[in-house]
Order: sequence, then C-alpha cells, then structure tokens
Amino acid sequence: MSVDSDGFARRVVRWQAAHGRHDLPWQQTRDPYRVWLSEVMLQQTQVVTVLDYFSRFLQRFPDVASLAAAPLDDVMGLWSGLGYYSRARNLHACACRVVEDHAGVFPRSAAVLQELPGIGRSTAAAIASICYGERVAILDGNVKRVLTRYLGFDGDLSEAAQEKQLWALAESLLPVSGAARTMPQYTQGVMDLGATLCTARAPNCLQCPLADACAARRLGKPEAYPVKTRKVRRSALSLWLLWAQTPSGAVLLQKRPAPGVWAGLFAMPAFESRTALAAAVGPLQSSRLNDLEPFKHVLTHKDLHLHPVQLVASKAALRALDGQWVSREDWPGLGLPAPVRKLLSGAEPAG
Repeated sequence: MSVDSDGFARRVVRWQAAHGRHDLPWQQTRDPYRVWLSEVMLQQTQVVTVLDYFSRFLQRFPDVASLAAAPLDDVMGLWSGLGYYSRARNLHACACRVVEDHAGVFPRSAAVLQELPGIGRSTAAAIASICYGERVAILDGNVKRVLTRYLGFDGDLSEAAQEKQLWALAESLLPVSGAARTMPQYTQGVMDLGATLCTARAPNCLQCPLADACAARRLGKPEAYPVKTRKVRRSALSLWLLWAQTPSGAVLLQKRPAPGVWAGLFAMPAFESRTALAAAVGPLQSSRLNDLEPFKHVLTHKDLHLHPVQLVASKAALRALDGQWVSREDWPGLGLPAPVRKLLSGAEPAG
C-alpha cells in the first residue's frame, strides 16, 4: 500500500489552518497539562459534554500540582456525571506521578509519557506532538476512521496484527519536512477531520481536503470503514438500591468497592435482590419500604437494571448498615454515579 506522506500531511495542515476547529478551550495552547486533561476527558465523550467539565476542572485544579495535592474524593466529585470513572482515578494517579517523579513537569517524549497511569499510546502521542512537536502518530477513533478511508485499509481492527499495521501506516503519513513545526497543526487537523467531516455516518466528502485521493470515496462506500467485526458481548446486572433518608433529608451512602460497578464512587447501598434489601433493614423497617419505578442505565458493556426502594427512617433505626449519612447540602459535592445523582436531584425533601 503506497502512500504520499508529505502530500497527505500538507493537505491536512493547510485544511486545519483554514477550516479546522480553533475555538475549543484546549486549543491554541502548548500547555501539556491542559492538552492532557482534554485528551483524557474526550476519550469516549462528546466535545459538548466535556466543555463545562474542562472549565470547572481548571478553576478547581489550575495546574498539575494542585490536582496531585487534592484528595481523590474531590477529583471524583468534580468528575461525577462524566462517566468512565477509571479515567478520573488515573488522572489523579498520573498527576501524582508527574509531581513525584518528574518535578511537576510533563515528560517531553511520547515513550516516557506512555509510562504514566492512564496515558496510552495515542494520548501520549497527542501530548508530545501538540506540545513538543515530536513526530509521533496518534490513532484515536476519529483518526482510525480518516486513515482507513483514505487508504482503503480493510484490515479487521479487532485483530491485533491489523491494528499494528495501521499504526505503521499512521506513522508513514506523518509530516516529513518541518515536522517539529507542523506536527501540532497536523495532529489537531487529522483529529478535526474525523470529528467534523469524516464522520461515522454521512461523511461530508465534498468539503474534505483528501476527497480526490480517498480510496473509500472512490469505491463509493466510506461508511464501510473502519472494519471491526468482533463485537463486545453485553451483560446485564440487576441492583436494588436502598434510598434511605432521614426526616431532615440526609441520605445513606456507601463508597463502592474496587473493582466493580461504580468503583470508588458513593452510591446508595446496593443489593442483588429485594429480599436481601429487606433483610438488611430488618422486619420493622421493611414494612415501610416504598418501591419506586425501576429503570435501565446503560454502561459501555453492561446494562444495569436499577430498582430504587425508598425508606424514611432515623439514623438509629439503620445503624446496622455500613455507610455514612450525608446531608442534602453535602451530597452534590461527592463523586456519584449518574443514575444516583439523577435520583437524588429529583427527590422531594423527606418529611
């Protein structure tokens, strides 16, 4: 498969300068802290969702030292609602490593960056290329789509060997001349193409700077790329959530164990059955349980069937249960799973 690397890179760079995205808050900066934070937040998350979180994180943690110094619970609380919570745990662990092992300065090479918690090959390359001009390739979901369509690469990316081959092709397409100067714009450009024109559905080929050389367009089937046949098997889990409140509105929450669903987050006590929940509160309180409408919450590879069961009781009446009582004023600042936050946010004051 022959490629015109410099021609491809020049088109991407020119297009990015004229038509790429320039108004996102993590653009127009070479600050590795901001680039790293945005890259982690954007993993499997839409830009429109990330914008508010990015702003709030910078207000609370303006640099890597302040993030490393913060308690993990504070980080999880600020991340609450963004999902994929392992990212927040790795974010905090990475900040601590940068401060402890690198004197608070992000390493300049992708190879060293990749040794830090939560930084994979593509994220490391994004930081190193955008901030330091290193000639390294990224290969996130948007870029995979651009490259496989442009090249007509029909290898099955569920196979490690095919993924490895695409990495090699991505490296072969990097700028050759003036790479240190053009890499930031090239990296941003190839991501922008995938996000704005070369979309998964209904790609805008008419405005694409690569259209006349794109193999997938020539074949008339851009949506057929990238090829990935292996589907992740979904599973399901049913949980009964004890929504226990005092008359004053304090709610009983437990910190979820790791590993597992909602690891490290605060949630209502969860049980595998309604019977187990009733047994935990005891016969006197079980007669006062109020079953609410069950609902489904979709995770990446798992469907959660959640059954909220409400109970207004005194702290003394439920003292046998593990957890902590959190006031109505304090729970919004905790790291809560999205469905738990939604339940509590819609709650009427207990009384």
